[in-house]
Amino acid sequence: MTTSTIGDNSAAALIARFLKARGVDRVFGLCGGHIMPIWMRLDAEGIRIVDVRDERAAVYMAHAHAELTGTLGVALVTAGPGVTNAMTGIANAHVARTSVLVLSGTPPRAQENRGALQDMAHIDFVRPLTRYARTVREPSLVLQELDEAVSRAFGEGGEPGPVYLDFPVDTLRADVPRALQMPEQLAARPRARSLPDPDAVAAAVELLWSAKRPLFISGRGARGAAAPLTKLLDQLGALYLDTGESRGLVPDEHPSVVAAMRGSVMGQADLVITVGRRLDFQLAYGSPAVFGDAKLLRIADCAPELRDNRRGAVEILASVGAALEAILAAANHRVPATDTGWARGVRAKHVERAGKLLASMNAAPPGSDGLMHPNKLLAALREKLPRDAVIVADGGDFLSFARVGLPATTYLDPGSLGCIGVGTPFGIAASLALPGRTVAVLTGDGAFGFNAMEIDTAARHQAPVLIVVANNGSWAIEVRDQQETHGKVVGTRLQFADHAAMARAFGLHAERIKSAEDLGPAIDRALAVVASGRPALLDVLVTPEAVSSDAKSGLAWVPDLQPLAAWDDAERKWRDSRRGC
Repeated sequence: MTTSTIGDNSAAALIARFLKARGVDRVFGLCGGHIMPIWMRLDAEGIRIVDVRDERAAVYMAHAHAELTGTLGVALVTAGPGVTNAMTGIANAHVARTSVLVLSGTPPRAQENRGALQDMAHIDFVRPLTRYARTVREPSLVLQELDEAVSRAFGEGGEPGPVYLDFPVDTLRADVPRALQMPEQLAARPRARSLPDPDAVAAAVELLWSAKRPLFISGRGARGAAAPLTKLLDQLGALYLDTGESRGLVPDEHPSVVAAMRGSVMGQADLVITVGRRLDFQLAYGSPAVFGDAKLLRIADCAPELRDNRRGAVEILASVGAALEAILAAANHRVPATDTGWARGVRAKHVERAGKLLASMNAAPPGSDGLMHPNKLLAALREKLPRDAVIVADGGDFLSFARVGLPATTYLDPGSLGCIGVGTPFGIAASLALPGRTVAVLTGDGAFGFNAMEIDTAARHQAPVLIVVANNGSWAIEVRDQQETHGKVVGTRLQFADHAAMARAFGLHAERIKSAEDLGPAIDRALAVVASGRPALLDVLVTPEAVSSDAKSGLAWVPDLQPLAAWDDAERKWRDSRRGC
C-alpha cells in the first residue's frame, strides 16, 4: 500500500482536510499501521507531524498546545497499546478541561473481534475520560463525527475537555462520495459566546458593590477575560488570587494581587468570587472552615465550575468575559463598599512577604551534604530568565518550591490531577507554539524520568526549550513523610543520575552543575543555545534536605477531610462546633 493509493476522497484525506480547515497546523503522534492513512494524508496537506517517543507525551503536547494557543490540540496514536499509553494524557486533559482531540485506528471491519493485531474496544475505556468517544465505521459519517467531537472539545453545550475518535483501517482507505462531503462540516466556525441572565447580573452587582472584603479567585474559565477582570478589580478595589490554571492573567504588580497572603486572605473575605474555577482540593472544597462566613459569587461558562462542592449566593452561567463585561456595564459607576484600608493592608503584607521570600532565596544555605538549596537555583533563574518567559513547572517537591519562588506571566504545571512528568512534553510543545518566547521547564529529577526520552523529540524537532532538572536523588516529599511518620525510608530514594550525560547523547547542549557559583554562567550559556533555536538541559544537584511547603503541609500523608493538615484541623473544629445544630 503506497501513499498514492489513499485517495483524495478517502476518509483519511477528509480527516486531514478537516483539521487543516479548522486551523490545525501540527499534530503530535507516534506512528503505527492502524493510523498510517491519516498520518500520510496529514503530511500531504502540509500539517506538521511532531513525532514523539511515547503516546502519553503526544497527548501532553497537544494539551499544552491547546492551553497556550486557545486552539484545538490534536494527538494521533495507534491502536491497542498506543491508546492505552495515551490514557494518562487523556485523563490529565479531562481533569484540566482542555480541548484535545485524540485520533486512533482499529483493525479492518472484517477482522473485528477475531483476535486481530491490537484489536481492542478503545471506546469502553476512554469514554469516562472524554466528552465524546466514538468508533466511526461508516466513511460518509467522518466529517459529521469530527465536527461533533470538536464542538464537544470546546465545550459547546457542556464542559470542555478531551474527545476521542477512532476508525477501522478499511474505513480510512474508503472513498467518500463528493455529494456527501458537506462543506459546512469542514468550515471553521467562530466560537459562540453565551450571554448572562440580566437578573443574575443585577444580583451579582448588588453582592459585589456591597461587599467590604471581596476576593476574586480565577481559574481555567477566566483565560481570555483578563481585560474585564482587571477592570473589575480596579473599580472595586478588590483583592485577587490566581491559581495554576490562570497564573499570569493579572500581573504581579497589580495592587489587587495578594498571592503571598493566600492562606489568611481566604479566611478574611466576606465575598469570594470564583471566576471559571472549581472549588477543588486546592481551594479547600469551598469549606466554611477555611472561608468562614463569606458568601460566594460563582461565574463560569460550564456547570462543573459553577456549582461543585458549594453553591453560590449568586451564580452566572455564561461566557466569562461576557459576564464580567455585563457586570461592569450594570454597575454604572456605582461606588463600592470595599474596605480600602483592609485591601491596602493585605497588599502591603503581600509585598513585604514576597520581598522576604526573594531575600531568603538568595541567601538559602546549602545542606549538610554541601549541595545547594533548590531556592538558590530558583533565585538564579529569576535573575536570568526574561520576564515574559513561559514557565513549565513539574514534580512534587521541586514544584512546590518553583510555584512559590518563580513568577510567571505564562505558566503550566501538572494541574489538579497531580500528573507529574508533563514538564518536558509541555515545554517542547510550548517552544514550538510560541516562537520568540523563552520556554523554561523546571522539573524535579523524579518527574523528569517519566518522559526523559522526549529530549530526543526536542533534539530532532529542534525545539528551543531550556530544561532544568533539580536533581536531589529522591522522591523528597515521600522520603520526609516516611522518616517522620514511619521512621523508615522504603523505595523513595533515587540515584543522583547524570541527566546531562544522557542529554548530550541525544545531541542537546547539556551541563551538570554542582555548585551555586557555576550556576549563573551555565544558565547564560544554556539560554544562548536556546536563543539560537536549539534545546538545552541543565542538570543541577540540589540537597534533598530542603523542606518544601508541600512537605510541611501534610499533603503527602493525605489527611481525612482536607488535603492540608491545617485545613484538616480547621475542618474538624468547624464540624465539631456544629454538632447538634
